[in-house]
Amino acid sequence: MAHTLVTFLGRSQLQDGRYREATYRFPDGTKRTSAFFGLTLAGYLRADHVLILGTCGSMWGVLVSSLAGQSSKETRDSEEDRIIHLLDAENDGQVSDELLQSMTGIMKRATGRTVTPRLIPFGKDANEQYAILQVISDAVREGDVSFDLTHGFRHLGMVGFLSAFMLERVGHLNVRDLWYGALDMTDRQSGITPVLQLEGLNRVRRWVDAMNRFDASGDYGVFAPLLIEDGVCKDKAKCLEKAAFHERTLNLSGAAQQIRNFLPVLETSLPGASGIFQARLNARLEWARYPERAEHQRKLAFEYLDRHDFIRAAMFGWEAFVTRECTGQRYDADNHGARRRAVEEFDEAIEDRRRPDARSRAFFTLRTIRNALAHGNPPSNRQYQAILGDADLLEKELRKAFNGLLG
Repeated sequence: MAHTLVTFLGRSQLQDGRYREATYRFPDGTKRTSAFFGLTLAGYLRADHVLILGTCGSMWGVLVSSLAGQSSKETRDSEEDRIIHLLDAENDGQVSDELLQSMTGIMKRATGRTVTPRLIPFGKDANEQYAILQVISDAVREGDVSFDLTHGFRHLGMVGFLSAFMLERVGHLNVRDLWYGALDMTDRQSGITPVLQLEGLNRVRRWVDAMNRFDASGDYGVFAPLLIEDGVCKDKAKCLEKAAFHERTLNLSGAAQQIRNFLPVLETSLPGASGIFQARLNARLEWARYPERAEHQRKLAFEYLDRHDFIRAAMFGWEAFVTRECTGQRYDADNHGARRRAVEEFDEAIEDRRRPDARSRAFFTLRTIRNALAHGNPPSNRQYQAILGDADLLEKELRKAFNGLLG
């Protein structure tokens, strides 16, 4: 799978008309000396494609002339006019994407890989920031991607970090790593500049995303790959994926059992970024600790209602009510016939009363809404039609019904 490195080109003080060189030490101990960290990083990562982003004020001319200097004399002579043209355009603030594209041959010969230079705005306001993200999205459409957050304006590092999130979620690309050549951390004695692999920040970002996705969908499986990356036993982490499947198929006992199989993992401190979110993960799995089936269903009904997942909220709320009735009548809650009989007896008890009480009204409301949502058939009653046509009203009435029947 193709691997793209996204890097930024800035503007800095020159030494003898050239960028200042630095000797970079990578996490594995490898050392490389270069004036352009992004290109050095591309070589270290063996990236197939390099996307270089810079403004009209970036040092495009210095970059291209430096790369051209690595070519033969004949090649340099043939390219000299174009490079001078680029340097003049840079001084006049007239660098264009078309002019940069004419330099891609020089860049490819010097680096041995495809290089795509792209102009971006300065990012001074929201629209310019959106434009930068759009440039990145248009240029990187598939494969793996890494980000070099070293150069350019300081705020472009944040733009790059956000781009990683965007490409992973919207473009469905795999973000490998975030990198930073820490020139400000250069050792004074050795002159060595450390290269930071910002995997910690990237993993925290992915955990935040997973939490948001879970809160929206209730899918425990989003946590499994993150836990495995941080060293949690694969078999244990996979229990969360199985729990999500069982819950989606309304097999609540199966979901609870899979979560209980996983819960011992949370009894000790989780490693890596997982440890930061351990308490939040534990809270989201709390419902499975309760032994009563009706309590599982009740808690999930309220959780799905909070997510505005009205179908699953109504279904779990109804099942919690029926399970409670079976328990009260000492019926087998796992027996379909017994569950139907418990509902029929509750319904008959209501008909024997002269006036329906609050619990009876909650029963009618929940049953009507649950049936309408589960079967996709609108109720004939105009009052319930109005409820099902308004999200705020539907949430209000379901919550009132849950409180009346389930406490």
